[in-house]
Amino acid sequence: MQAKPEYRDRGGTEVAVLDALADRAEDGMTVFELRSEVDVDIDRLEDALADLKADGLIDVENDGNRTVILPDEDVVGPADHGEDPGLFEELRRRLPF
Repeated sequence: MQAKPEYRDRGGTEVAVLDALADRAEDGMTVFELRSEVDVDIDRLEDALADLKADGLIDVENDGNRTVILPDEDVVGPADHGEDPGLFEELRRRLPF
């Protein structure tokens, strides 16, 4: 899974965080798991998480044993299968029909 296209115009770290969270949308991820998945320094990760939280795109939950970060359900989109969309699909996406 990955973040929906309307959320992909954010900074690179924020998009990487959203994509990582979308892969584990049900369980969420800890900060340490996110850091290893996104591969940025902790300061950049903290800034990205703060911005995403302020915009309501992530939720933070404490399940008693650990604190996990979850994507907002509106952020998660379909899985990317690595295929480029066809001409018709690209036109349909860009033009209001």
